[in-house]
Amino acid sequence: MPARILIADDAAFMRVMIKGILEKQNYEIVGEAKDGREAAELYNKLKPDLTTMDIIMPEVNGIEAVKDIIRVDPKAVIIMCSAMGQQAMVIEAIAAGAKDFVIKPFQPPRVLEAVERALAK
Repeated sequence: MPARILIADDAAFMRVMIKGILEKQNYEIVGEAKDGREAAELYNKLKPDLTTMDIIMPEVNGIEAVKDIIRVDPKAVIIMCSAMGQQAMVIEAIAAGAKDFVIKPFQPPRVLEAVERALAK
């Protein structure tokens, strides 16, 4: 049974890009969120196996969303997605409970490597 994945990114084209990379490997995309608040709500409703989370989003940012999700489900598997130059935020996200991160623009092999490694833990 393929892993069920939630994608959270405020940019629709980034969600489409991640979705395309993952669907080619037969992962099931169970939901998409455009901000951190929606990501936390969808996580609680859908209980995905893994969530990809952008850091910079309106309303609630990715780091706060990770904290919200981990508070409810300490075993949540979340991979952060960040642009170059956001290293301090990536460290903060990992400290909040994220399992890994990938840098934008996405390299499909790196995205898949992060997803497979996170799901194997």
